[in-house]
Amino acid sequence: MASSKPRRVRKDVADAAAKKDTVPGSPGSGAPTLAEPTTPRSPLPPKGEQGTPAPMTPTGASTGLPPTANGQQGDYLTASNGARLRDTDHSLKAGRRGPTLLQDHHLREKITHFDHERIPERVVHARGTGAHGTFTGYGTADGVTRAGFLAKGKETPVFVRFSTVLGSRGSADTVRDTRGFATKFYTDEGTFDLVGNNIPVFFIQDAIKFPDIIHAAKPHPDREIPQAQSAHDTFWDFVSLHTEAQHHTIWNMSDRGIPRSYRTMEGFGVHTFRLVNAAGDTTLVKFHWKPKLGVHSLDWEEAQMLAGLDPDFHRRDLYDAIESGAFPEYELGLQLFPDMPDETFGDIDLLDPTKFVPEELAPVQLVGRLVLDRTPTNFFAETEQVAFHLGNLVPGIDVTNDPLLQGRLFSYGDTQLTRLAGPNFAQIPINRPHVPVNDMLRDGFHQQAVHGGVAPYHPNSLDGGNPFEAGDDEQAFLDVPVTVAEAPKIRANPVSFDDHFSQVRLFWRSMSPVEKEHIVRAYTFELAKCYEQTIKERQLQCLANVDPELCEQVATGLGLPVPKPTKELTEETPSPVLSQIGREWPSDGRTIGIVVDTDAPDAGLGDVRAAVFAAGMVPLLIAAHGGTVGDLPVQRTFATARSVEFDAIILTGAPAPAPDAIPARDAKAGAKANGKANGKANGKAKGKAIDPRVLLLVEESWRHAKAVVAWGAGAAVLEATGMVGSPGVLVADSGEAALAELQRLLPAHRVWERFPATIS
Repeated sequence: MASSKPRRVRKDVADAAAKKDTVPGSPGSGAPTLAEPTTPRSPLPPKGEQGTPAPMTPTGASTGLPPTANGQQGDYLTASNGARLRDTDHSLKAGRRGPTLLQDHHLREKITHFDHERIPERVVHARGTGAHGTFTGYGTADGVTRAGFLAKGKETPVFVRFSTVLGSRGSADTVRDTRGFATKFYTDEGTFDLVGNNIPVFFIQDAIKFPDIIHAAKPHPDREIPQAQSAHDTFWDFVSLHTEAQHHTIWNMSDRGIPRSYRTMEGFGVHTFRLVNAAGDTTLVKFHWKPKLGVHSLDWEEAQMLAGLDPDFHRRDLYDAIESGAFPEYELGLQLFPDMPDETFGDIDLLDPTKFVPEELAPVQLVGRLVLDRTPTNFFAETEQVAFHLGNLVPGIDVTNDPLLQGRLFSYGDTQLTRLAGPNFAQIPINRPHVPVNDMLRDGFHQQAVHGGVAPYHPNSLDGGNPFEAGDDEQAFLDVPVTVAEAPKIRANPVSFDDHFSQVRLFWRSMSPVEKEHIVRAYTFELAKCYEQTIKERQLQCLANVDPELCEQVATGLGLPVPKPTKELTEETPSPVLSQIGREWPSDGRTIGIVVDTDAPDAGLGDVRAAVFAAGMVPLLIAAHGGTVGDLPVQRTFATARSVEFDAIILTGAPAPAPDAIPARDAKAGAKANGKANGKANGKAKGKAIDPRVLLLVEESWRHAKAVVAWGAGAAVLEATGMVGSPGVLVADSGEAALAELQRLLPAHRVWERFPATIS
């Protein structure tokens, strides 16, 4: 088989990012000149962190060409036929004021191509982003699967696409929604697609309902609103009637529905698959992705603010992290179960996609590491055209009879036919296998291979018998010969699928008090957005069958009666691993806002900024105006900064109101600090006025349970807000000490103890 040799993890990018000591986000690989460039030159190379699909032919052979071979070539502007052009700014006309001529082939080509640049967006998962990387096997799965990419030390190139489910391609990143986590492994045995989500269960048990749940969750068909939201009548009408959806729904109402970053998000294969080892023995499996940085989420107010302030927040976070060398990293894990005839584990039906197996019962065994170290060079060519398919399997991994999985095996290939204009989507560069392809598939729209021979059928003698069928010795894929029990043809689920509430209750009982508060807030917000009272009441009945306190709290917020349970409330043992709170994680790639007084910058500012970089985080200086403070660049001004951009705040000064702190110009300048609500917050420190936008920045950060640390003159800001003494609000005696306090607080993600919960 051909060898798949990816680029090694980009240590060069990380080292370069550390050395240049600059903030990520530069738009190009070269510095622009003030004057228009007029000296011809070849196209600039990609940025250091960018990657492209491997240069393979449509049939899986390496071209040996550099990755830029698929990009534009030459110094001069040309038409699509390669002819050089003299002018692209003026149409060909009959005189300067005359009509445009039909013979203007350049105008026709340019406009025609532009008119057809867009392709249909995905029906679901339209909003997404992606990155290239490398997967390295640990060798710990050898006993359960023959899949070669899991062998010890084996490196396999991958492309990962993260996405939201409901919104259109132009919707916001931070909406409350399930996130897609789809990984394309370009293995030596063919392409393997692990198409998962950040939630381990799904809304429905049978694929035949998939159009229905999506129709219910998408915008109402009459008004095409609301966009990328579940807070509307049709969604809650569906999930309250199809109660199998209640489990996925509570995950979505939890903080899992609003992740802080794709870098702090788990991934799950959702379904149960079947592994086959070298001896032919089988094991059932569920796939897990575990992020190195832990699982963290946004605050709901943050998510709403970001949807307007920076709708590309998750995209930008992913790209900036890679550019700065803080490569997103995940470990692939397996939950393994004996392959028994009933395909159950304890009382859990492994074929029910609305159920998961708690890790306390079946620990996740880590089998490999994924590092994302290159961003796309061209979003459309890579992220938009990548096509995932659950039928892309490799020897050693097979499917089960999960009825949702069975439908997805059809749907994922079928949906590409319209979106990517024909059956040859696997020949698009980002989708090309990294192994020889000899599939007997011919012709069709956008056929890019030039097939030889005259006999694309098997067996044949005219082409010398090629292609030949492979056996076990040639690493052929095996459809496991599972015995199917004798049964009548019927439209029905197994009886074991009927339990719709016990695992919903298990999830609720596994949450910490503050997470329960957030779940109550989410249900209350979403149901309050519904118009019909009957839908609210029906969903409250579902919540009564989950937990009385949850139901009571939501009913109180809606001003509705609390219904009695209609199902027996089972005693479920909590699964502590489901909670995001209570552990500490690395703070790599976190963004630290540093407030600077340009009139009196602290002498230790440069050292603190350098130390933040050295700690693997990104410092952004926030000042009254752009430009520099000394020789340090300012990335945000009081007019452009907002707390939701930052994971924590360092105050180095107490800036006076800037010239543009005018409410008529900037509404934030009219803000009043609430602080700790102790009656001392007056926006002044020792009689000195402070720019109200700085006070708002600090107050919002405090409200979202973020760490706020000050030293020197910055302590005056905390005094003015009345926050001194609040948990996670600290005054240090030096910049070094301030950063040390911040590094002590950040691993917990937020200062949860600042706001005690009322739910136990």
